[in-house]
Amino acid sequence: MAGEKATRGGIVHARIREDIFQGVLRPGQRLRLVELAQRFSVSQSVVREALTRLSEQGLVHAAPQQGFSVVTVSLDDLNDLTEARVELETLVLRRAIERGDIKWEAAVVAAHHHLAALDPVRPDGTLDNDWFTVHERFHQTLLEACGNTRLLAAALSLRDAATLYRRWSRPVGHDVDRDVAGEHQQLVDAVLRRDADGAADLLARHIDRTSEALRTVIEKDPAAVV
Repeated sequence: MAGEKATRGGIVHARIREDIFQGVLRPGQRLRLVELAQRFSVSQSVVREALTRLSEQGLVHAAPQQGFSVVTVSLDDLNDLTEARVELETLVLRRAIERGDIKWEAAVVAAHHHLAALDPVRPDGTLDNDWFTVHERFHQTLLEACGNTRLLAAALSLRDAATLYRRWSRPVGHDVDRDVAGEHQQLVDAVLRRDADGAADLLARHIDRTSEALRTVIEKDPAAVV
């Protein structure tokens, strides 16, 4: 019985998480136990456990006497995180370009080839989770030859912290006209030319573009800001 409850809880957790990533559940939206329990045909306790887990993962806000809600977009956090990522990721990329060997170049090309073969958006208009997984692998590969495990770990930790903002850039930020594939191709070309300055500039603009889409939404919808 306990195992069955855990399985149901895992399914509810996964589906709510996906709805948050897809923008179906909007920033700041209340998550009512009764409604979600009815939707998923489970008990409120199963929903509560799933929401508590999502809260621990930073996707849901839990407030005493108020219940659960989707986290909001914090402009201050977005700006701080973007600045930190630009500073650190471009530094690590420069080190990788300076220190990377031919095997690293081949790994970058292979990771990009895999990414370029996928479309971030499914035919039904929803985001493709496989693309995001491969996308993260591509960006990690770009940085892996930096030769400093602590710098790499710090850069990847900041990327993890930006996951929700990255996922929201299209469904919440409405950044639908962006040529992401072109941006990735330019990055690879600069890396293979060993153009550290050019690659760093491209990466900085690549990171900030995602944040800018959300900043625009925040200006129009103050309710999305904390």
